[in-house]
Amino acid sequence: MKPSLALFAEPVLVSARRLCWLSFWLLLAPMGVYVFSLNRGQTLVLLQLSLLVVAVIGLGVVNGETAGVLYRHRRSGTGQSRGFIQQLLSQVTRSKPGSARRIKDHQPDAIASLPFVSVVIAAYLPNEQDIIEETLHHWLTQVVSPEAGWEVILAYNTPHPLPVEARLRQLAHQYPDLVLLPVAHSRSKAENLNAALQQVRGEMTCIFDADHHPAANCLTLAWKWLGQGQYDGVQGRNIIRNARDNWLTQLVAVEFECAYGVSHYGRSLLADTALFGGSNGYWRTAALRELGFSPKKLTEDIDVTVRGLLKGYRLVHDPAIITTELAPTHLRGLWLQRQRWSQGWLEVAWIYTGRVARSPYLDPVQKTYWLMMLLFSQGFYPLVWQVVPLMLSIHLSMSDRDLTFENLNLIMMGLLTVSVMFQVALAMQLRPASCSYSRRHGVLYCILSPVYFWLKVLIGMVSLYNHFCGSRVWHVTARTPTLPTKGGLGLKPAKKAYSIKSR
Repeated sequence: MKPSLALFAEPVLVSARRLCWLSFWLLLAPMGVYVFSLNRGQTLVLLQLSLLVVAVIGLGVVNGETAGVLYRHRRSGTGQSRGFIQQLLSQVTRSKPGSARRIKDHQPDAIASLPFVSVVIAAYLPNEQDIIEETLHHWLTQVVSPEAGWEVILAYNTPHPLPVEARLRQLAHQYPDLVLLPVAHSRSKAENLNAALQQVRGEMTCIFDADHHPAANCLTLAWKWLGQGQYDGVQGRNIIRNARDNWLTQLVAVEFECAYGVSHYGRSLLADTALFGGSNGYWRTAALRELGFSPKKLTEDIDVTVRGLLKGYRLVHDPAIITTELAPTHLRGLWLQRQRWSQGWLEVAWIYTGRVARSPYLDPVQKTYWLMMLLFSQGFYPLVWQVVPLMLSIHLSMSDRDLTFENLNLIMMGLLTVSVMFQVALAMQLRPASCSYSRRHGVLYCILSPVYFWLKVLIGMVSLYNHFCGSRVWHVTARTPTLPTKGGLGLKPAKKAYSIKSR
């Protein structure tokens, strides 16, 4: 077997074995139990009610976040007021709004008001060697630098020397603000970031992945929040740059628009809280240096978010701070990426859910929101998955069909579908003018969303299996470089394939 074929076949066989076990334990075994119970005249009311509760909560969250963004858009665009729920509760109870803060609309001073800034770009060089020069060139020529100065630190690891390193040294000689930081013995993004945090000199530290191209004004917009002293971290909006590559990148582009343009933004508006997504994040250096990054976590970004909240640090989401990134161009790359994300969330939830419930730094609204996110990451996928064996068992058993549950299930599925379509419509309306996807891609997403939803549920189940089996392999997301198409319209993938390596 050729090495490239073996490299692909091994993880496929491992995933196939896991899927067989999952099929038995989470499909055949539950279905057998449900059929046996129904044939004996027992009911499955508790499970059915649990599914109904999950659906109602999901409906409330999706529609609430969408309504919050729509309200803000119609009132004042991307204004800075946060904590709608806290403000509403304070009016109802006639009490002080707790930690909900209304920041006056304020435009920052000129660029000179920015302090010295440190930009940290983390890279696993064998995976990003064909895109890193373009990214650095974008930073050094397209992003407006502070008058107080800045440093752009490339914190990278590589198991062996690469020809691109010589070109990077030439680039650093051409641009003195570029600092090359090879991290010896590093095996993770977290270790690269920790090495950079030991030497950053800026008052604000910005964290980016190697494929991100931020907007020119990103530093100014981020400092608008941090400079007022209200927040310690800002998460910007990530949009997909290679959306026109194929149907998969189009799907991910719309998904990201719904996530960063509506969901994350709506959460920030409603509950005055946010999460750091691993890139396009801006922090007070003192806060980030105190927190550090954990190399033992699969999602070091969610881990540092929750640890920061537990220490009293405040985060905000601003959709006006835009960066573009590359989506996986193949289904396998997407699978491995989302598997790590799902398992990382599960890992963080397993550790911190109890601490979040007892935290004195989160108000009741924020605490409820974060508990829902953490608990859903643990229980959502295995619970929702039960819809499949439950519906099959109803048809296979000799008992009378539970038409009430079936009708309720259909109604809730219909309502969730309509809610997702409404969120997609809003996301497409508010999408940046510079994006490479259109409303027809939103229509494609709506058509494929049921299949895509169950794919993510399946990935979540595999991640659950990995977590309890102790499997924690980090697969880096393969980077496919893009080239301008003829005439400069859109992007197309260069003819270069990447193997997935564990880190």
